Amino acid sequence: MYNEREIYVGKVYKKGNRKDVTKMKTPHTYVIIFGVVILAWLLTFLIPAGKFSTQEIEYTDANGEISTRTVLVQDSFRYAYPLEKAFVFEQLTALEEDTAKTTALSVDPEALETLLANGADALDQSQLDDIGLTDDVLYDLYGDQIYDTSEKLHKTAKVWGTDDFGGFGFLNFVFEGLVSGDKYGSAVGIAALILVVGGAFGIIMQTGAIDAGIFAFISKTRGLERFALPLLFFAFSFGGATFGMAEEVIPFSMVMVPFVIALGYDSIVAVTVTYVASQIGNATSWMSPFSVAVAQGIAGIPVLSGATFRIIMWVVITALSAAYLMVYAEKIRKQPEKSLTYQSDAYFRDHLEQTSNEQKPFLLGHKLILVEMLAVLIWIVWGVTQKGYYIPEIASQFFVMGLGAGLIAVIFKLENMGLNDVASSFQSGAADLAGTAIVVGMAKGILLVLGGSDANMPSALNTILHSIGGLLNHVPAVIGAWFMYIFQSLFNLVVTSNSGQAALTMPIMAPLADLLGVSRQIAVLAYQLGSGFMDAFTPVSASLIGVLGVARIDWAKWAKFQIKMQGFLFVLGTIFIVIAVAIGLQ
Repeated sequence: MYNEREIYVGKVYKKGNRKDVTKMKTPHTYVIIFGVVILAWLLTFLIPAGKFSTQEIEYTDANGEISTRTVLVQDSFRYAYPLEKAFVFEQLTALEEDTAKTTALSVDPEALETLLANGADALDQSQLDDIGLTDDVLYDLYGDQIYDTSEKLHKTAKVWGTDDFGGFGFLNFVFEGLVSGDKYGSAVGIAALILVVGGAFGIIMQTGAIDAGIFAFISKTRGLERFALPLLFFAFSFGGATFGMAEEVIPFSMVMVPFVIALGYDSIVAVTVTYVASQIGNATSWMSPFSVAVAQGIAGIPVLSGATFRIIMWVVITALSAAYLMVYAEKIRKQPEKSLTYQSDAYFRDHLEQTSNEQKPFLLGHKLILVEMLAVLIWIVWGVTQKGYYIPEIASQFFVMGLGAGLIAVIFKLENMGLNDVASSFQSGAADLAGTAIVVGMAKGILLVLGGSDANMPSALNTILHSIGGLLNHVPAVIGAWFMYIFQSLFNLVVTSNSGQAALTMPIMAPLADLLGVSRQIAVLAYQLGSGFMDAFTPVSASLIGVLGVARIDWAKWAKFQIKMQGFLFVLGTIFIVIAVAIGLQ
C-alpha cells in the first residue's frame, strides 16, 4: 500500500489520477522539425564549413538535346579559411603588372590598383569578388596558399536575426524557408501550389461530386476492390518512372484518400498507393528527365543507357512493393482499429458515412464535374510530358479545374451552391492546407540552417559530402557500391531535389566509382535508388509533407509505418546493386 501512488503493470496511479504510460503521445510534426533544426544548428558548431569550386558542363538530356548544369569540380574541396592577406597582396601586386593575365581574367587594372592602394590589411574577399577575383579564381591561380590554414571556419547561424539585421538566425527558419526558392520549386513554389490546389479541391468537395462518384463506383464493383490497389500502385509508379511524378501527386491524393478509405482501408494505404508508388517508380526509372537522365549526363555516360536492366528492376520492385502494400492493406481491412491513423481517418469516415446515409443520387452535374476533372488531369499529364509544364502551369490548371467545377455546381444547383459559396469553398480548402504549406517552409529551413545546398558556398553540408566521399576510397567494389547507395540515401534526408542531389554528388561519386573498380552506371544506380526510396520517408520532402497534409497524417505516425517499408525497399535496392556489380552493368 502506497500513500502517494500505486504502480501496476503498464500504468501509474497518482493521487487518484490515472496516467497510462504505455501510450506515448505522438509529437506534432512541427515539434519534430524544430528538434531537427536544433540538431542541425548544433552540428554546425562541430563541423567546419567547406566548399567546392563549380563549373558549367554540357550533357545530352533525355530528349537528345544539349543542356547545361552547374556541378562541383572534383578535388576542389577546401575548408573555409581566413584570407592570407599578405600572400594575396603580394601576388596581386605582381598580377597588376601582367596586363595579359588581367585581361584574360577580365580584371579591371584600375579597379585592382585602387584596391591595392589601401594596403594588405584592407583586403577583403567581398571587395575582390567585385573586381572578378573570386575565391575560385584565386584558388585556381595560387592554390591553398591564399588561406591562413591554421584556423578552420564554421558557418553557424545566429540564434535570431535576418539578412538585414545581424544575419540569418535559426529561429527565423520558418519565414526564410517559406520564401526560399522561386515559383518553380521549393519552398515558395510548392507552398503556393498546395494552397491553390487546396482551394480548387475545396470547391470540388463542396459540390459532392467526389462522394457521389465514390459510392457509385463501389456499389457497382462489389468484390473487386482488392484489384484496385495494385493497379493504382503500378499506374502511379509508372508516372514516377516516366516523368518524375512528385508534386503532381498532391492533388491526386485529395481524391484517392477518401476513395481508398471508402474501400475499407486507411489513409496510409492511400498515401502509399499514390506518393510512395511514384517515388518507387522514380527510384527505378529508366527515363526520368529529372533524375536518371541528369545523373547520367553529369557522370559522362550515355543518357538513358542501361534501360533494359532498369525496366526489369522497375517491374520487379514495383510488383513486390505492391504485394507488401496489399499485405498491410488486408490487415487493416480486417481490423481497421489497428491502423496508426484510425483516429485521424475518422474525419473521412464520418464524412463518407454522413454522405452515404443521405443516399444522394449520382446526378448529371456530378458526372459532368468528374468528366471535367478527368479532362484537366489528362491536360496536366500531357502538359508535363509533352510541353514541360511545371509548378506554375500545374497550379493554373488546377485553378481552372476548381473554377469549372464551381460553375457547373452553380448551373446545376448542386448543394444549392451560389457564386459566394464557390468563393468561400475555395477559401476553406486553402485554409485546410495552410498548415501543410507552412511545414514545407519549415522543412526547407533545415537545409538553410546547415548552410544551404550551394556547393560554391561554405557550409557544413559540403564538408559532410566531402568526408563521406573520402571514406569510400580503397574498399572492395561491391562494398563500395553498397556504401555509395547508403550515402545517397542518407544525403537525401536533407537534399530532396533529384536534380540538385545529382549535381552535388555525381561529380564526386562518378570518379569515385572509377577508383573502386565499378562502372559509373552503378554510381548512377546507387544515386537513383537512394534518392528515390528515401523521398517517401524524409520530413524535408515538400511533396511528401504536402501529401501527408492532404491525408491528415502526422509525419511521426507516417514514419512508424514507413520505416519498415524503407527497410524492405533497402533490401531490394541492395540486391539490385549487388546484381549490377556481379554482371558488370555498363
